Amino acid sequence: MKSTKYIKLLCMLLLPTVFISCNKDDEYFDEKYQSTPITVTQVYLEDYESSVPDRPITYARLGQLIRIEGSGFYGMKKVYINGYDTYFNRAYVTDNSMLVSINSDTPVSDAEPEERNIIRFVKNSTELSYNFTIRAASPTITSISNTLPATGEKVTVYGTGLEETSKVTLPGSIEITTGIESDEDGEWYSFTMPSGVTTGGSIYSEGANGQAATPAYFNNADCMILNFDGSGTQGFWSWSETGSMINADDLVTDPVSGSNRGKCLQLIPERLIAAGGIMSGKPRASECWTAGNDDAADDWSRMYQYIPKETPLTEVALQFDIYVAENEPWSNCGHIQINLFNNFNFAGIGSDDDGSSNQVAFYVPYIQDGEIVPFYTEGWQTVTIPFSEFNKYATLIADKETPTFEDVVTDRNSASYRNFGIGFVNTDFTYKDVTVESNTFATHIYLDNWRVVPCKDIIISDYPEDEEETE
Repeated sequence: MKSTKYIKLLCMLLLPTVFISCNKDDEYFDEKYQSTPITVTQVYLEDYESSVPDRPITYARLGQLIRIEGSGFYGMKKVYINGYDTYFNRAYVTDNSMLVSINSDTPVSDAEPEERNIIRFVKNSTELSYNFTIRAASPTITSISNTLPATGEKVTVYGTGLEETSKVTLPGSIEITTGIESDEDGEWYSFTMPSGVTTGGSIYSEGANGQAATPAYFNNADCMILNFDGSGTQGFWSWSETGSMINADDLVTDPVSGSNRGKCLQLIPERLIAAGGIMSGKPRASECWTAGNDDAADDWSRMYQYIPKETPLTEVALQFDIYVAENEPWSNCGHIQINLFNNFNFAGIGSDDDGSSNQVAFYVPYIQDGEIVPFYTEGWQTVTIPFSEFNKYATLIADKETPTFEDVVTDRNSASYRNFGIGFVNTDFTYKDVTVESNTFATHIYLDNWRVVPCKDIIISDYPEDEEETE
């Protein structure tokens, strides 16, 4: 049970500030207090929602309310946190304690070096500078540029609050402390993939604002669908020189210098590009499938040992890697359709395939924020599409249902043909309020490493014991 003492304290803070006279008879300004030495013995975090509402701490974040304990506070004139003149209500100042809310405008990484991580208490005739760490909001992770990198490839992790990242720990407890670059605005950090990383999982990082973790899909190939190099089986039938079906002879060697990934899929085969490209208005322009019913790997229940069948689909994703060269960007034409099994026509967005009950998803990377932006990548880039974004499951979630990974596996195994497929569609369509008209298409788009991964966000609490109590 939370302490009644601190709930009452919160209620007091929510009351309008009591006006206190500033005339010469106000004892707070009596000169005898202005020379009393200031000491700080402990700083506490005031959080009535926590199991420890008055918690001793060694750092605090912007926006948090702290209680400072010590002596000589009565008569305090100014408090500067990281050099920022911080308001405090003297109604909540005694000689041994005072409450201060850390303003969200307080500088952190951009504070002056001599003022950073210092709370300065000022009275007329004395002052005290107290060393205390100030952090911005807890860091978060939004994506990873390349979750299945080869040794020597650059990896960039995107998010917020990632400034001054100084340590990165990869799966298998492999630590990186040198060669890390990070954005001064905290939007990313990067490192070079070392050798010897043999397991998959999360990346943990440490920086100015604390620790952050990625979902557990880094270097995770446990649930590979097809990598074109022996993991998974490609299926093809009714192949022709001018047809949409992609066979093993259409595969190409990794075009990215130094990547050494072996074989990969060229989404528009070279034979079609050489013949003039994909004509405008063409559905089912190209297609690549797994082997289907006769291949044990196409029974995804094999993945339950890595991703429990009861996992919500917001926490399970399809991943694949894509490469589009900077000198040949993808723009203004076409899109990728992803079919969970072979029951759809690769007719694209706006077709019968694009129904609320269908197990399909689409990928149109050149439409960004309502505009068409030429798309290219710096080396291989990972695409992550949670299964919750496939039409059928997105509809269920919108109806307040909770589909699980077992639903995906059941849908595939109950289909007449459980081939998994990705293909290119070159028709007119409208996506996210942007209308695209088809044109002849001959851009080189490369895909590799189709896989299923866990994608649950990992939130690292400053005080994990609170999480344990609420579980």
